[in-house]
Amino acid sequence: MQRKSKKPLLKRPTMLDYILGVFLLLVVVVTLYPFLNVLAISLNNATDTARGGLHIIPRDFTLQNYKEVFSSNNNLLLAFRNSVLRTVIGTICSTFSCAVLAYVVSRKKFIFRKQLNVLLTLTMYISGGLIPYYLLIKQLGLINSFWVYIIPGLISAFNVIVIRSFIEDLPDALEESAKIDGASDWVVFTRIILPLCMPVLATIALFVAVGQWNSWFDTYLYARADKNLTTLQFELMKIMDNANSLSAQDVNSLNQRGGQQGVRTTPESIKMAITIVATVPILVVYPFLQKYFVSGLTLGAVKS
Repeated sequence: MQRKSKKPLLKRPTMLDYILGVFLLLVVVVTLYPFLNVLAISLNNATDTARGGLHIIPRDFTLQNYKEVFSSNNNLLLAFRNSVLRTVIGTICSTFSCAVLAYVVSRKKFIFRKQLNVLLTLTMYISGGLIPYYLLIKQLGLINSFWVYIIPGLISAFNVIVIRSFIEDLPDALEESAKIDGASDWVVFTRIILPLCMPVLATIALFVAVGQWNSWFDTYLYARADKNLTTLQFELMKIMDNANSLSAQDVNSLNQRGGQQGVRTTPESIKMAITIVATVPILVVYPFLQKYFVSGLTLGAVKS
């Protein structure tokens, strides 16, 4: 008997596959190049950087730019601690609070479900303004308090709507069977709904964490008087403002400070170092949440 020829398991790539591959490669290059360029400038001698032509690899490697950033401000360690605390506590509290509210407004038996959904939607388009908001924060006694970083941002209408949409896609039979077994609403929420909502909760947690980590304006408005409440982004913002306002004499003074090692520092190189310091911590966290982030955005997008 003649053996049948085995068909190749892999399909031969077509011209369209090559075109898509080249296109995706260009997208990766365009996405990574700005970050790699900033990293290269931050690790390069500022005098050499001024010559131009620097791309993704430092020509004259130095850590002087980072030394200048950390030596010019003695509050960076305290600010880093506060930023980590507000990010961790704020993310956990906000994500849980939004999940609780989303569960409530997703229940069809809830009497004020429609009114509360309308109210949530309106807050996305209507704001009281900065001055009334500041007066509210002051009346609540949150000025110069660590909780000013946590309480005002507990509920986000957008995050609630995203979680609510995810919960509404879950089968009603899950809750009905639990209720038949005598489970209360709190047991249903904590033991059934929350575990099933881990993808969308991880997505929302990432949104909240990035917002908390990058926030500095609330420190400027509500906690500026207390140096113990300063945050990393606020301190880096002050360093960047100082770098932008440096005169030529100030630049020469910075250059003389690193002159013995032949290393010079400029406001531009300091700004690039600040950008890396502010970006790297959140980039370290992202890979651990990436799989949840992708699934949380795609689940529920297609209705059965």
